This record gives sequence, structure tokens and C-alpha cells, in this order.
Amino acid sequence: MYDFSHMQDVDELRLKVVEYRAEHRELDDLIDGLTNSGQPINLFQMQQFKKKKLWLKDMIQKIESSLIDDIIA
Repeated sequence: MYDFSHMQDVDELRLKVVEYRAEHRELDDLIDGLTNSGQPINLFQMQQFKKKKLWLKDMIQKIESSLIDDIIA
């Protein structure tokens, strides 16, 4: 599990979520472009892109959950 204790500032966490969402969107567009290009697909590379995308989604959810927990507490 990722430790967010070094990011005490809520603004830093929100900025990180924005960065992760942008990277997630870029990977999504890249995957769609590669899939629809009609060119041969490097399956290993595609798998790496998808894993990174899932990791980003997980991190976004964890940070957002951390932010919600801070608000409730």
C-alpha cells in the first residue's frame, strides 16, 4: 500500500490526482490509437500500458479516499 504521510498538504494530493488523471487519459488515448491504427500491435507494450493505466486508476482512488477520510475526520 502506498504511504501518503509524506504528502501532508491536501493541495499536493489534489495536484497529484490531476496529474494522474491526465496521464491516465493520455494512456487511454494512446491505447485507443494503437488499437485502431490498423498496424500490428506489440502485445507486451500494450500490456505495460494497460498495467500502468490500472495503477494510475488505483492511485487516484486511494488518494481521493485519503482526501475524503481527512474531510470526515
